[in-house]
Amino acid sequence: MKAIEIKRIKDIKLNNPIIIEGLPGVGHVGKLVAEHIIKQLGAEKIIEIYSPHFPPQVIVNSNGTIKLVNNEIYAYKADDGGQDLLIIVGDHQSATNEGHYELCSTYISIAKEFGVKRIYTLGGYGTGELSESTDIIGAVNNIELVEQLKSAGVAVGEQELNAGIIGVSGLLLGMCMQIELDAACLMGVTSGYMVDPKSAQSVLRALGKLIGIEFDMHDLEERAVDMMKIVEKLQNAGQVPQPELQSYNEDLRYIG
Repeated sequence: MKAIEIKRIKDIKLNNPIIIEGLPGVGHVGKLVAEHIIKQLGAEKIIEIYSPHFPPQVIVNSNGTIKLVNNEIYAYKADDGGQDLLIIVGDHQSATNEGHYELCSTYISIAKEFGVKRIYTLGGYGTGELSESTDIIGAVNNIELVEQLKSAGVAVGEQELNAGIIGVSGLLLGMCMQIELDAACLMGVTSGYMVDPKSAQSVLRALGKLIGIEFDMHDLEERAVDMMKIVEKLQNAGQVPQPELQSYNEDLRYIG
């Protein structure tokens, strides 16, 4: 494989869809949110994306078969005239700088194909400390989006983000700005030590307000309770969780 390969699974027509990107990152916050939306809305997989810039590995399924690592795009068509969605999920982000740019270009090409006018990227803002915070920090590529995010409870213009946002969640905003495609990033405050369903709940709640869809939080609430039990056991045993391994040697706080 020398280039990105796009496999079309199903053709579908959507009405002014919004793209939601939720690839793996700090606390897997974006990934949890995106997968929760897919499951709850019954979104259908329409595209698989393969790239030589993904880590050289396969995923082993529960039945012993394997799949080549990839990213996928799911589509949700609202029956009641509500908001149609395209949701980007996957096993990994790119392992190379070049790959990030190539994959973001691919996502933007697909956005143009479907007539997308707005993209929301989702991630985690890692603090390096265990916290009960439910804060959401945001960034936009169009000043007109600031008040919309603030009305959904997202803090925009925080000093902590001055150093930037690494990975697809940030790069996609910048590349969309070049073509005047509105995009915003929502990041849930998280320790960065482990999968954080509680932070994912906060991001999902804010996203729901922005796109006009009310989501059931039950599954994420249950996962958050289970994760808190694990954290408490580690703390009682005097063990401190270690930060997640990243594909970058950058400050944990800025990786979406």
